[in-house]
Formats: sequence, structure tokens, C-alpha cells
Amino acid sequence: MSIEFGENRSVSVPGVGPVIGSEFAEVSVGFDTEGNSPRLRLEDLRSGKVRFLDALELETIIWLRQDHLSSLMDPSAGRWGGDT
Repeated sequence: MSIEFGENRSVSVPGVGPVIGSEFAEVSVGFDTEGNSPRLRLEDLRSGKVRFLDALELETIIWLRQDHLSSLMDPSAGRWGGDT
């Protein structure tokens, strides 16, 4: 497994699943089956923060209005505010 960090430079990261990335974020995507039901495991590769999403949470994201989703994506709303 390797992760592209721009300009065709690869970094080998053992144990990291598929990576979805852009110039703004690098996120590893995987599945967790340790709980009562399967969950999506998302890891921010820059901070190491991990979030698990179950089927109901994923469906909620799908049904969000675009304006609501856009407001959640505002980095000043939490990501850069020192919230860890």
C-alpha cells in the first residue's frame, strides 16, 4: 500500500486501507466488524483522528441538504478551532 502525496511521490504505510485524498485531506477508508454490526472506519492521515460510521449515520449524510453539508465542511466550524 502506498499513498500519493502529490507530484508522484509515494509513501508506503503498512496496514492502511484505501486512501481518498486531495490537496486538502488524506483519509484512509476501511471496515470495522468488531461491534454489533459492520461500520465504516475513517482515519484522517494527517491528525490520526478516527471516526466510525454505522449504516444510519451514513444514510443521514446521504439525505443531508447540500447547504447543511456545506456548513458542516467549513473548517473554521471545528477542525481548525483547536477541537481535538
